[in-house]
Amino acid sequence: MIDIIKKVLGKVFMYSVLLFTIMVSIFPILWIIMSSFKTNGEIMSGPFTLPASINFNAYKYLFEKYDFLTYTLNSVLISFLPTFLSLVFFTMGAYVIAKYEFPGKKLFFTLFTITLLVPVHSRTQPIFSLIVNLNLYNTKTGLMLVYLSSGLAMSMFILKNAFQSIPMELNESANLDGAGFCRTFFSINLPLAKTGIVTAGVLMFLTNWNEFYYANLLISSSNNRTLPVITILFNSMFNYNYTNTFAALVVVVIPGIIFYAIAQRQVQESMISSSIKG
Repeated sequence: MIDIIKKVLGKVFMYSVLLFTIMVSIFPILWIIMSSFKTNGEIMSGPFTLPASINFNAYKYLFEKYDFLTYTLNSVLISFLPTFLSLVFFTMGAYVIAKYEFPGKKLFFTLFTITLLVPVHSRTQPIFSLIVNLNLYNTKTGLMLVYLSSGLAMSMFILKNAFQSIPMELNESANLDGAGFCRTFFSINLPLAKTGIVTAGVLMFLTNWNEFYYANLLISSSNNRTLPVITILFNSMFNYNYTNTFAALVVVVIPGIIFYAIAQRQVQESMISSSIKG
């Protein structure tokens, strides 16, 4: 009887902790969404109360008056294209480092991964000077190049571990059957490394989507700005119109959450396999 009581109390405690963690995590998101449907007066008088009525006036105002559709498309383009290019090129580099031996291999990989330890702000001057000298200041291309290079270390680290988890015997068997380098890479290793590729892509896309520092530094014109930059400027643009500010935050935050929720299974599988291998 005592053992049964202990098990029940243990489960109650476990689920209570899980429920508390979920509530703490999801409450800020629900509060932002709820506040985007309120008026300024409702937010000031009762910040944690439900809105008196559901209306989409704030969202309509954003997309009609401030051309929020342009900022959203800018964010999608600037986030997606570097992610796609990184998966095209970095998977090849990670595959070679994981599967083949060549002089300087450890040095190359160390140089890639050591950049993870370099603070973002310490690279401001060289990146800014390079972008200006290439005449790419205030262009989407310049910002995408920065995002592409910034994601190199993280992507290489994840993708290398993904390819290393694939048995080398598969490559050897494919070579005996007459498969060349490209056939072995595209037909065997690439499908088996899917979880690692998805993980690298999701993390890089979300990093680019939420990035503010370089987007604010390298973009000056309104037509090229991304959602995080525009959101920060709303305090002065709206004169503390909290309803519109919360609506803008929803537009910025929710797509990233949905994107991660769709791909979370692949990300979790990649993390678990990496931890087991380690």
